[in-house]
Amino acid sequence: MEEKGERNSRSSSGSFSLGVSDVKVHTVVELGACVGGGCDDVHVETEKERKKPLKNTLSQRQMKSLVAICDTILPSIIMDNNVVGSSDESVAAFYRTSASMAGTPERLGILISEKLQHPSTWLFRMTLWLLSTWLGTFILCGMASLSTKFPFFHSFPHLSLHKRQQVMQSWSLSYFTLLKMFFRSAKLLTLLVFFTQLDEAKDNPSWKAIGYSGPDPEFKAQLKNHFLHKTSKVEGQKERKEDANDDAEEVIGPLHKGLVHLNYPRDIIADTLRRFGFPVTVTPRKTKVSSNLSSPSLVIQCDAVVVGSGSGGGVVAGVLARAGYKVLVLEKGSYSARNNLSLLEGPTMDQMYLSNGFLSTDDMSVLILAGSTVGGGSAINWSASIKTPQHVCKEWCDSHELELFESKLYEEAMNVVCEKMGVQSEIEEEGFNNAVLRKGCQEMGYPVSNIPRNAPPDHYCGWCCMGCKDGRKKGTSETWLVDLVKSGNGAILPSCEAIQVLHKRKKGSGRKIASGVAFVIEYNGSKEICVVESKVTIVACGALSTPALLKRSGLKNPNIGRNLHLHPVTMAWGYFPDSPSPDLWPEEHKKSYQGGIMTAMSTVVADFDKSGYGAMIQTPALHPGMFSVLMPWTSGMDIKDRMRKYSRTAHVFALARDQGSGTVNSPNHISYKMTDVDKENLRKGIEKVLRILAAAGAEEIGTHHNKGRKLNVKHVSYHEFEKFVKEESSRDLSDLSIPLCSAHQMGSCRMGNDPKESVVNQMGETWEVEGLYLADTSVFPTALGVNPMVTVQAIAYCTAQSILQVLRRKRSR
Repeated sequence: MEEKGERNSRSSSGSFSLGVSDVKVHTVVELGACVGGGCDDVHVETEKERKKPLKNTLSQRQMKSLVAICDTILPSIIMDNNVVGSSDESVAAFYRTSASMAGTPERLGILISEKLQHPSTWLFRMTLWLLSTWLGTFILCGMASLSTKFPFFHSFPHLSLHKRQQVMQSWSLSYFTLLKMFFRSAKLLTLLVFFTQLDEAKDNPSWKAIGYSGPDPEFKAQLKNHFLHKTSKVEGQKERKEDANDDAEEVIGPLHKGLVHLNYPRDIIADTLRRFGFPVTVTPRKTKVSSNLSSPSLVIQCDAVVVGSGSGGGVVAGVLARAGYKVLVLEKGSYSARNNLSLLEGPTMDQMYLSNGFLSTDDMSVLILAGSTVGGGSAINWSASIKTPQHVCKEWCDSHELELFESKLYEEAMNVVCEKMGVQSEIEEEGFNNAVLRKGCQEMGYPVSNIPRNAPPDHYCGWCCMGCKDGRKKGTSETWLVDLVKSGNGAILPSCEAIQVLHKRKKGSGRKIASGVAFVIEYNGSKEICVVESKVTIVACGALSTPALLKRSGLKNPNIGRNLHLHPVTMAWGYFPDSPSPDLWPEEHKKSYQGGIMTAMSTVVADFDKSGYGAMIQTPALHPGMFSVLMPWTSGMDIKDRMRKYSRTAHVFALARDQGSGTVNSPNHISYKMTDVDKENLRKGIEKVLRILAAAGAEEIGTHHNKGRKLNVKHVSYHEFEKFVKEESSRDLSDLSIPLCSAHQMGSCRMGNDPKESVVNQMGETWEVEGLYLADTSVFPTALGVNPMVTVQAIAYCTAQSILQVLRRKRSR
């Protein structure tokens, strides 16, 4: 075999399109088309109509370094089919294709220029420039940049592939944090882009080689059958109106009648909102005078405005609308209807995740995923629906003096939201990762139980992190927001970002009272400010975005943005090779990305009965992009070998209920630090995970530490195994050598009974502004320790009951 470092970026640079910057097609119902009638008119709109083409603003020097880095991480490797153990040409092509041959650096340049908002992006760009110079390369790479031949000093792009890989290995294990940050960033971005970028057929040639199907094959067939069926009905010209509406709901989604899109002239938006029953005032235009808060373009009146449509905002909106109040929901993300889902990792991150899925703490120690779409996190989460543990309810009641959590109301709220979501614990067939977790626990004698899910027993889908293809996973866009739409009392404004909560001085009192929300609309490049005037205002943007909105709105409570908890996660992996043996387990047809994402969990180190602070053991959803980001990189050959094992590599993780905390100023400016207890709990968890994987029958096991160590369980002694487990589970978790992840963020505007230590009271109302309520995970008094969907919905349900009492009093005046 031969490894090549050539950078053939021009050879096929046009053959791919990166998912996160690809042109997206959105099918949206024409404004007003569904109001009071059917939904036969559908408008197809592309992002090109509304957005300027994305540009790569990196200089030639920076791009030269970026190409060299990408081709160091993913070089061209000429492999004999006998060596790779496959006669499949796709495998040889996978090894042969470098990052630049696939056009990855160009896509990455656009991403760095247009998408990344991390506070250290400028430092990444400066490092690229430094590496293009011999002096900068000498400073960052040391003796590796020297040679005995003229010109003696070399820039990074002019080093041999072998030297470049040595340099990057040294960065990954460096004592200097900034070098580790640069390595992690370069590795993450290169691998994520390469394994999620798409060609014109919405395919990625590497997927076949690693055993990945791409989008759910059943989903592609489902859409094809739908549109063929629809075409045949049109040709027959016989279609009942009821069937048309049912068909629209099945494929377009149940919210299509309640959406108001804002990429239209303001007069059309105003007319549409009036059809929904909202009083709207249009301010006459004044030449060369732009709208502002004192003279907004539109003024919309309602009983309640809800900012955010996830597990908190969706519940409040549904409860209030069903009670007869006019409710307007503002959602920063777009609406991904069922027929609009791609179930492709790159486009989904761009369309349905906060900051396009590129979120991390300031020091890159924790990689963060958060939903940003209609339905919020409930639209893309992994369906685990666990009630608030009793020890947590007791702690919040006793230690934080919040009687709500041991009240009949809260118990009723948990039951109501679970019934609404159809939560149940049965499983017809278990997917690859969960089957491994369950078998390993049973072999080790560890406790293992079914995870309650908001999906039916036969819901065997590994793509739920990209939206639900058939609506069987009951997030808020399939439950509470449906109540809002069916009530006729509400509307949802997708792709609408609130810029400020409005408030004024209350008459006869020095206290402030909320009066609504301001947001911006944009049409044909012109931005205008609009105002929603409401009797109550509910903010439910999530623990990462709510603090920023409150601060922009002038709130001064020092607790806003503090006490952020992340449920830090660390993982281990086990490889289960295919085999012609009839005794193969898990079965050959089972792949790591298929099946229910979460159906099994273990509390072996959860410590529920003592401190309540331990670690849960569960399984993740890892499609090729995220899988490649987490797996260790030690060389181009090594990462390609690891990716070849992708479809039969199981992952299991330990999730800590963290006592440590952080601060969030905005979604792109997050600091966080674990306590020593948190680190020890994760170490205990990963030790159990390694044993679980081995007991389940894995051939190889390992963690995500940068050294990339792995152990062939079948060929080592008991003592060698014990030594490996002890060493890998004792690693330092705070030196950027092991990637930590977070899919749960909470506590940044916590609930309490003292304004000096909290942001809201136990009714969810802010201490600082009357009539302003928070209804998302930001109000959690501490970290929860389990998946938070049921807890946040239950708290939001209780908050909605308090809001109803306020609205009834206002109505009776």
